[in-house]
Amino acid sequence: MKRALTENWALFAAMMMLMVANGLLATLLTIRGAGLGFSELTISLMQGAYPLGALIGTTIAPRLIEKVGHIRAFSALASLVSIAAIIHLLTGDPYSWSAMRFLGGFCYPGLYVITESWLNAKSENKIRAQVLSVYLVIQLAGPALGTAMVGLPDPSGNLLFALVSILISLSIVPLLLSNNKAPDYEAPDLMPVKRLWKVSPMTVVGVVMMSVAVAAWYIALPLYVLGLGFSPARASGTLVIALIAASIVQYPMGWLADRMDRRLVVIGLALTGVLGAFWLWVDRSDFGVIGGFSLIAVATLPVYGILVAHANDQLKPSQIVPASGTMVFLLNIGLLTGTLLGPNAISWFDGGGLPVVLAVICGFVAIWGISRRIREDAPEDTGEMQGMGVIGAAYGGVMQAEAWVEAAENEDTSDRNTE
Repeated sequence: MKRALTENWALFAAMMMLMVANGLLATLLTIRGAGLGFSELTISLMQGAYPLGALIGTTIAPRLIEKVGHIRAFSALASLVSIAAIIHLLTGDPYSWSAMRFLGGFCYPGLYVITESWLNAKSENKIRAQVLSVYLVIQLAGPALGTAMVGLPDPSGNLLFALVSILISLSIVPLLLSNNKAPDYEAPDLMPVKRLWKVSPMTVVGVVMMSVAVAAWYIALPLYVLGLGFSPARASGTLVIALIAASIVQYPMGWLADRMDRRLVVIGLALTGVLGAFWLWVDRSDFGVIGGFSLIAVATLPVYGILVAHANDQLKPSQIVPASGTMVFLLNIGLLTGTLLGPNAISWFDGGGLPVVLAVICGFVAIWGISRRIREDAPEDTGEMQGMGVIGAAYGGVMQAEAWVEAAENEDTSDRNTE
C-alpha cells in the first residue's frame, strides 16, 4: 500500500480533486437551486442534464483521447468543466445551469478514463491490486468529502463554486508534471446490450434499476430533508453520513459475494432497501431520516459492483472491457431516469412519494433476482469481486476491467502450466 501511494500520489491527488469537485457541485446545485426558488421538476431536469451528457461522453470522449492524446484531451476537458463551474456562479437561471451540467457530464468520463488508464500504465503487476484498492477508496471518499464541504460558511455564495473550479483546474497539474510518458490508449468497442442480456439478464435489469434508485435518493435527499426543516449544512451532513455508511459495507458485501451466489447478496441488499424505504416513510424524525437514507445507501450503492462481477463471471477475458463500457452506458441510463424521478416523487403520496418509489424499485430487483435464480444456477467458478463507486464513478472501470482480464489470463496460464 505504501509503495502504491508513493509511486502514484500525483495521480491519486488528481482523481481525488476531481471526485471532491464533482460531489461538491452536484449537492451544491440542488441546495442552491432550491434556495433560488427552482421547482422540484426544474431541479430534476437540471441535474438530469449531467447523466444525459455522460451518455454521449462515454462514447465520444474515449475516441477524443485516442485521437489527440492524454495530455491535450485532459487539459481541454478539465478547462471546460472549470469554466462550467464558474458559469454556475455567474448565472442563476435553470437554462444555463442545465447547459453547464450537460457539459460537465460530457467531459467527466474523459477525465476519468485518462486518469485511470494512466494509473494502470504506471502500475506494475505486483502492486496493481494495491493501486486499485486506493483508487476505489478515492471513488467513495471524494464525493463524500465534496458533499461535506457544502456546509462550509459561504456568506457571499461565491466561495464554493469557485472552490469547484479551483479543484478541477488543480487536477491538471499532476498529469502535466508527471515524468512518465503518456500510455497508449485504444478506445474499447461496446458490447451490444442485446448480447449482454443473453449473458446476464440479471445484470442488465439490476444495473438499470438500482442506478435509478441511487440517483433518485442521491439527488432528492437534500430537497427531501430541506422540506422537513433541515438546514443546508444538516442536509449535506445527512448525505455524507449515508455515503460513509455505504462505503463501510462495500468490502464486507464484496467478501460475501465472493463466497456465495452473488444474486443472493443482491436480493438481500434489495430487501434491505425496501426496509430502509419503509423506515423513511413511517419515521420522519431526525434519527429516522438519517437512518432510513443510510440503510437505503447501504442497500443500493454496492449492488453495481456485485452485478458487474456476476456478469464478468460469465464472460470471456476478451469480452470484459467492452462489457464494462456497456454496463456504464446502462448505469447512465438509470442515473438519468433516477435524477428525473427522485425530486419529483417527493410530493407524491402526501410527501411520502420518494420512499414509496425506492421501495418499489428495490422490491422489483429482489423479485427479479429470485426469478433469475430459480431459472438459472450460479456460474460454477466466480472471479474476485471488486467494489465500484457509482456517484462520480469513472467511465468504464478501465482499471477494474483490466484487472479482471489480467487475473483471468494469469489463472488460465497457471492452469495450463499445471497441466
